[in-house]
This record gives sequence, structure tokens and C-alpha cells, in this order.
Amino acid sequence: MSEKIKRINRELKYKGKILDFYQDTMEIDGNRTAVWDFISHKGAAAVVPVTAEGKILMVRQYRNALDRYTLEIPAGALDSADEPGIVCAGRELEEETGFQCESLEWLITLRTTVAFCNEKIEVFAGRNLIPSHQHLDEDEFIDIQEYTIEELKEKIFSGEIEDSKTIAALLAYDMKYGKKE
Repeated sequence: MSEKIKRINRELKYKGKILDFYQDTMEIDGNRTAVWDFISHKGAAAVVPVTAEGKILMVRQYRNALDRYTLEIPAGALDSADEPGIVCAGRELEEETGFQCESLEWLITLRTTVAFCNEKIEVFAGRNLIPSHQHLDEDEFIDIQEYTIEELKEKIFSGEIEDSKTIAALLAYDMKYGKKE
């Protein structure tokens, strides 16, 4: 196992709207080099919104990368790398579902693809939802649906829900609160 790995160069290959792609030249043990891909992401936040009846609001939306609709928890990118995740989560909750909430409680932090990307998603649980209205981006088309945690776990284990942040968030929510609700 290599003990000494050091980046000696980082070259920007592509600057995108939500991510930047780099090639890093790495020095390994002081005697060889390797080129590794690195994707820089400013981060994101998500929320598990829970209704007064204990159901979870989910967003159904088209995902271009998969060329199909998915069922996910509300989430979105930070406005800047230093924006607090809790601020982003509150904004995304209202934008996507049309609800605000009195308080958000940290649930879990995820690193989505550690082999080549630094994306970090902070996930919060949101209760005591307050009706507001959606503020969708002009390229967002979202349907809101309500499910019990049991229905959502069935969708996870049948393969219908494949989104990693949604799976991790729902299972974490169930572990933390499922037996108490």
C-alpha cells in the first residue's frame, strides 16, 4: 500500500454549470505518477419532508442522465460552496414542494461518489410543514406525491427507487424516527 500520495498538478478540463472536471497528476511514493479524474461539486442539500399524518412528500421528476422519471426527496445544489446546507434544504423544500417548515433537523451527511467527486449532500428531516407555494426553476417539472415510509421502503427494495441520496435519507429517517412515529 502506498503511504505517500501527493497531487502535483490539477488541470481544469471542463467548467460546467454544476460541476468542474479536472485531471490531477498524482505523485505516488515519490517515484511514479498517475493521472486521476476529479469532479468538483459545490455541494447540495436535501430534506425528508414529513406531513402531520407522518407521510413523506416525494418529488417525481424527469432526470436526463437516466432518460426517465425518478422518485426522490427534495434536493438541490448549494448556491455557493460556503452556503449552509440547512439554508439550501429549506429553500429547496419550498421551491420543489410548496411547503416551508418551522425547523429542519440534521439527519445524515452523504458523499455520493468518493472515487472521483467531492460532492457532499447534507440531509435534514423537516416536520411541521407550512403550506406556501412552489418556486420551480423554469426547467423543472415536478409532481409531488405522499407515501408512508413502509411504501417507500418497498419501492427501494423492489428497485423502483435507485437514487442513492433518497435511499440513504429514507433508511436513515426510518432508523432514527420510524419506531417513534
